[in-house]
Amino acid sequence: MHTGRDMKKTIVKGMNLAELEEWVLQLGEKKFRARQIYEGLYKHRYETWQEFTNLSLALREKLQEYASIPKIEVTRHLKSELDATQKFTFEVAEGKEVEAVWIPSADGERKTICISSQVGCTLACAFCATGKLDFQGNLKAWQILDQVIQVEKLVGESASNIVFMGMGEPMHNYFAVLKTAHLLHDEDTFTFAARKITISTAGDVKGIRRFVENREPFNFAISLNHPDANKRADVMDIDKKYPLQELLAAAKDFTKTLGRKVTFEYVMIPDVNMSQEDAAKLVKLANSLNCKINLIPLNTDFYGWERPTEEQIAAFRQAISKAKVPVMNRRSPGKDINGACGMLSLKGKPNTPRTNYAR
Repeated sequence: MHTGRDMKKTIVKGMNLAELEEWVLQLGEKKFRARQIYEGLYKHRYETWQEFTNLSLALREKLQEYASIPKIEVTRHLKSELDATQKFTFEVAEGKEVEAVWIPSADGERKTICISSQVGCTLACAFCATGKLDFQGNLKAWQILDQVIQVEKLVGESASNIVFMGMGEPMHNYFAVLKTAHLLHDEDTFTFAARKITISTAGDVKGIRRFVENREPFNFAISLNHPDANKRADVMDIDKKYPLQELLAAAKDFTKTLGRKVTFEYVMIPDVNMSQEDAAKLVKLANSLNCKINLIPLNTDFYGWERPTEEQIAAFRQAISKAKVPVMNRRSPGKDINGACGMLSLKGKPNTPRTNYAR
């Protein structure tokens, strides 16, 4: 398998057009070759230099000598028995794995790929299984991008939406994440509209402000998970560094400067953040800025916490219906394969054997 470990060769997957242009010039080739390589990598999804038949044999041999097109390999592929969700475990480097999830909507119109940005995570959100893993490093842009390429190839369909909500904190790998998002957004290659790409954060204020300063066009989501400034740190450890009021100030700056809604993700945890008082505070918070709220039932069972009942979910949603913002109750697709929100931790069904898909 090719994982980019051969440091003698330049890894070209993950390069944007400007980087490829600079590289081909250094290689002694004409600048227009960069566009041919760029489209071959991302539009045609070529995996070997032999496939670049629009290039001369001599140039292909030269590229074979000096450049590599790395590829992540799927080591486990699970399909939900409850819905059409599929989860993939990828080896991104020797001994390092991440997960990505294919999530089609019930009507089949929306097909989302949830991708990872780190091996493990730099944070430890209390409800999240990924946060229990050791952090083993940031993914490079090509490793993030290749999750989309390989999932679409394995599923045999094209995605309509991309969400950076898998393993890791995207703002802690900011430049690789945004580079990947722009490659996906390029109308000459992957063609995802900016509104079809969502980047999330647990609340990294520095990353939010950088996102705003750069006027990034993509959708943005914040894992809120508690509306009380004195209690949020019990659920979100990042609150100790970036307190709720500081986070909300950055969110308001986002909405005013960019003129777009921010999405608040809210994992519902009975006896933790679903009281009538919590609902009232959430309503007040939501009405203070341009946002929408995604309600997500708890999917893990750490600390003896239990998933809310349908009655509890309905009561909480009713309590926050006073908010003058859109409120949606997100389902938990792929729960039986540990593919739902907060469950990504390199685990599948109990006793599920690993499947080697290496080709």
